[in-house]
Amino acid sequence: MNQLILMHMADGLISIPIGIVFFIISAIFLVLSLKKIYQRHDESQIPMMAVMGAFIFAGQMINFTIPATGSSGHIGGGILLCLILGQYPAFLSLCCVLIIQCLFFGDGGLLALGCNMFNMGVLPCFVAYPLIVKPLLKNHLNKKRMIAASLAGVVVGLELGAFFVVIETIVSQVTTLGFVPFLSLMLPIHLAIALVEGLLTGAIVLYVYQQSPRMIDCALSKQSDHQFYFKKLVLIFAFVTIFLGGGLSLYASQYPDGLEWSLEGLLGQSDIENDDETKKAIEQVQETTSILPDYHFRHNDHPFGTSTAGIVGGAFTLILVGTIGYCVTKKDKHE
Repeated sequence: MNQLILMHMADGLISIPIGIVFFIISAIFLVLSLKKIYQRHDESQIPMMAVMGAFIFAGQMINFTIPATGSSGHIGGGILLCLILGQYPAFLSLCCVLIIQCLFFGDGGLLALGCNMFNMGVLPCFVAYPLIVKPLLKNHLNKKRMIAASLAGVVVGLELGAFFVVIETIVSQVTTLGFVPFLSLMLPIHLAIALVEGLLTGAIVLYVYQQSPRMIDCALSKQSDHQFYFKKLVLIFAFVTIFLGGGLSLYASQYPDGLEWSLEGLLGQSDIENDDETKKAIEQVQETTSILPDYHFRHNDHPFGTSTAGIVGGAFTLILVGTIGYCVTKKDKHE
């Protein structure tokens, strides 16, 4: 299986100990998020959590070209989810996206899943959001502040993610990449990607705020509001998700993503072979679970495979997020 490397790390970049350490760290934050959702007990938020998870899955399939670089990028979605859902539901939803991508589409390595959850989830949701975004929006919400906070949060979150990709790779010592050369490519290209994502995030958050100011207020304050659920927003995001995953994904940029572009610039190739027998066994497990590897039919590159992957992946994510949210809040309700 030829793994897409994207911002999602592949197993070839990291050692087994690093993969295990970051899986444990990410699991701790996931348990914390589940506990906080349990305590909040806001059943009305579950439909929005589920549809936003599906939306981010579809959105990550749309690579946009970074002009004059020969590279492309896609949204991470962490700051967007935090601003709409709050940091704990956001992290849960994003983890579900990454799990679905890894297990069913071979996007990102199974050993590297913890690293991907940390880089794309923990850093934006638990560092950039509380330390950058919330202080900027603490006293007053308006258009300029929301755009500025979205840009700043995405830039910090994505740059931290790119930095930790370099750290995880160098510490693993499974490649010949040097710290400074790798970092000098990763940070600038992901800054360009972050600026685009930041503007997109700001635009989407402004739209949600116009439709439901209370939703953004609750996300920022961590308060519960049992009138949180708005059918109109759920339906709109569901429609957009189908459009992105089932249609627009066919027109995604064919240029390599930021991480892949950086690897090609340093090594002349983007694929890092797994020589370790344990890694090969882990990769074999992932090949077995991948129903649409690389978002295509297994033995057919027909474009319909990409559309199918977008719709199926969005549906899987919606079901997984919704089921987990329902089970957590239902347990609390019965007690």
